[in-house]
Amino acid sequence: MGRGLRAVLALGLLFLRLAQANFAPYFFDNGVGSTNGNMALFSLPEDTPVGSHVYTLNGTDPEGDPVSYHISFDPSARSVFSVDPNFGNITLIEELDREREDEVKAIVSISDGLNLVAEKVTILVTDANDEAPRFIQEPYIVQVPEDTPAGSSIAKVRAVDRDTGSGGSVTYFLKNPHSTQFSVDRHSGILHLQAGATLDYEKAPAHFIAVVAKDGGGRLRGASVVLSATTTVTVNVEDVQDMAPVFVGTPYYGYVYEDTLPGSEVLTVVAMDGDRGKPNRVLYSLVNGSDGAFEINETSGAISITQSPAQLRREVYELHVQVTEVSSAGTPAAQAMAPVTIRIVDLNNHPPTFYGESGPQNRFELSMYEHPPQGEILRGLKITVSDSDQGANAKFNLRLVGPGGIFRVVPQTVLNEAQVTIIVENSATIDFEKFKVLTFKLLAIEVNTPEKFSSTADIVIQLLDTNDNVPKFTSHYYIARIPENAPGGSNVLAVTAVDPDTGPWGEVKYSIYGSGADLFLIHPSSGIIYTQPWASLDAEDTARYNFYVKAEDMEGRYSLAEVFVTLLDVNDHYPQFGKRVQEKTMVLGTPVKIEATDQDAEEPNNLVDYSITHAEPANVFDIDTHTGEIRLKNSIRSLDALHNITPSGDHTWSLEVQAKDRGSPSFSTTALLKIDIIDTEMLSRNPMAAFLMQTKDNPMKAVGVLAGIMAIIVAITVLISTATFWRNKKPNKVLPVRRVLRKRPSPAPRTAGIKWLKFRRTKAADKFVLREDPPNENCNNNSLGSAPPPKVPAPPPPPSMAPSMAPSMGPAHWMVPTVSGSLAPQQPHPSPKPKALAKHKAAGRPVQSALVSELRQKFEKNVHNEAYF
Repeated sequence: MGRGLRAVLALGLLFLRLAQANFAPYFFDNGVGSTNGNMALFSLPEDTPVGSHVYTLNGTDPEGDPVSYHISFDPSARSVFSVDPNFGNITLIEELDREREDEVKAIVSISDGLNLVAEKVTILVTDANDEAPRFIQEPYIVQVPEDTPAGSSIAKVRAVDRDTGSGGSVTYFLKNPHSTQFSVDRHSGILHLQAGATLDYEKAPAHFIAVVAKDGGGRLRGASVVLSATTTVTVNVEDVQDMAPVFVGTPYYGYVYEDTLPGSEVLTVVAMDGDRGKPNRVLYSLVNGSDGAFEINETSGAISITQSPAQLRREVYELHVQVTEVSSAGTPAAQAMAPVTIRIVDLNNHPPTFYGESGPQNRFELSMYEHPPQGEILRGLKITVSDSDQGANAKFNLRLVGPGGIFRVVPQTVLNEAQVTIIVENSATIDFEKFKVLTFKLLAIEVNTPEKFSSTADIVIQLLDTNDNVPKFTSHYYIARIPENAPGGSNVLAVTAVDPDTGPWGEVKYSIYGSGADLFLIHPSSGIIYTQPWASLDAEDTARYNFYVKAEDMEGRYSLAEVFVTLLDVNDHYPQFGKRVQEKTMVLGTPVKIEATDQDAEEPNNLVDYSITHAEPANVFDIDTHTGEIRLKNSIRSLDALHNITPSGDHTWSLEVQAKDRGSPSFSTTALLKIDIIDTEMLSRNPMAAFLMQTKDNPMKAVGVLAGIMAIIVAITVLISTATFWRNKKPNKVLPVRRVLRKRPSPAPRTAGIKWLKFRRTKAADKFVLREDPPNENCNNNSLGSAPPPKVPAPPPPPSMAPSMAPSMGPAHWMVPTVSGSLAPQQPHPSPKPKALAKHKAAGRPVQSALVSELRQKFEKNVHNEAYF
């Protein structure tokens, strides 16, 4: 029975404990893809807009109590989400970037007010196609020999995309695939020379290939996007010795007149190496057809007659001129052959005539790009010049009439007929920005005829522009000045750069950089520089800024200029005194000085003028407007003069002093100045008073000196007492108790009263009354020869008075001058004897006591203020 009862009681206690238990709340785990629960296995695209509701924390409490939700992050991580504690709504508050952070770790918690359950969750950041491909290892410049076989690999480009999936895959293609001899592998980025294509340095010494890298596309902010990037591959073709020499001006015709002298030059043939990159020198020779009547100069190509024309048996000679290249090693290389026809004539009845493709012509036109290569032939001009006479009558010279040194004509001497070739002599002068059109006259004039027949043809060359100029600023540096109170977004100045090139090549884009450019922006097309919208300028902080501006054209050619910006000071500071209320002590005849500072950066804003705005009476002080020195008026030379001005007896003046700057508008500040005046005679008689007066404005210095003196006195007293004690100490002997009574010295007589400056408050003098303590009759009985205690200093002797004033003063109350008031004894003293008067005159220092009292009060006041603050 007892055992069953105990079981029932135990079961009841168990149910009671279960009824009193409070179970913790918990989250619902809804698995992958759910947007509510405990954020387990939750992922979020990186392009989710900030402020979006991305998830809902959801849980419950077993007892049905209301729950609250919280989310927290590691202190070193960003707080990416915020949560509504009542409803559990998770909101994105920071922008996501999978390339920088592909997962976010957080701690979500649920609480019923008593229990709190926290879980660590990891939110995966999924990719969006927000990164464009980027070429690496730029620029791409390759050197390719012109004999490279078709289909060869010549270069490889590579671009990377930080996205994943299809957005991170990169394929390559050419921007203009139909206008180039090259192809690119869409997967590897390798450039190939197309099948059947060849390189020719003489036709195109360089090729520029635009390669585009494109990603596989993907979703970005709900839309499908494909991103790409473009780079340029420069293929420089290297010249190879694969071209034979080329004759210039063929066919060659020469004429020999019957009066031509042996050794005369008939004509000159010109040949050059067909390889223009690294041309070899050439040598000329006659192969056959001359029959010994002609010879050729092997280096110049000039053909001369060796016999008299009367000895020649044929009317026409067909010569074969051979030109041979000489390699760099000095060995013969490629050769070429050209025929030369020489006619023997004796009449001069035809002038030289110019021919075009359709017959006689006296105007030839050509379009060409500026700055062609040096030595290039103007192949667009097809000009033939001919003289129908024979022999010397058909010999004439060719020359260009016009701007000199730009082109040269070949041949310069013609016999009968020749193909005219014009060669570039000075490429730098052929500048589209200087000349849009170059006009020459081609003159052919007979050489050895009396008639000097001649003819001309106009050569008109239309120049085409290329991007050969760099944008240039109108100045190497720019200087701007703006007020320091200019609001954000204010215009500073406009810079201008000019590119003489035409079309897109002449468009200029501006940018700025440098350590001083943080507060400024520049419009990329207009060149207007303005301050940042948030910029706050302060000339007192930084008065000058300098940075660089860059002008760049579409192909990256640029120039720089330096900009100096000076902030103009604005009067935005008031003059400031060190203290609003200042106390100064003026020694009669010596000025005192006040000083105020103005924090503005430039003059006249920081120049301060001083004036006295209020003083009673107003005819006591003068102030120096520029230095702030305050002195008594010239009419006041003694304290007696002050008595006449201030019959009330107050000699502490309160002045209202104004400091005003010279800015526009001007600002001013006032301060209250209290001035105490003392006489120089007292300071000369009393060095101690002079010292205390000098340290009035620095009471700590005076207190330090006085403390040092007191320490020395205490140390001397201790030494004397110790020496006396050891001298009087004897074994087993007790000295009788002795009582030493000392008579108090009589006070010094005062024969005349002295009126000194009083403090404004009439009761203030009571604080400075000297009271002498009664003599101490208790002396040390054990020290027979101890020194007496120090005596109270006696008041100073009265100043010498005029005989007429002595009777009026009498033994009345007397006053001692102080820094800020006067000392007056409460009771008059009887007239002392002359010796006592002399003794008091030598030992009395009431001025010191008065100054010490005043300095002590000021020191206590300063300590009180410091403790308060």
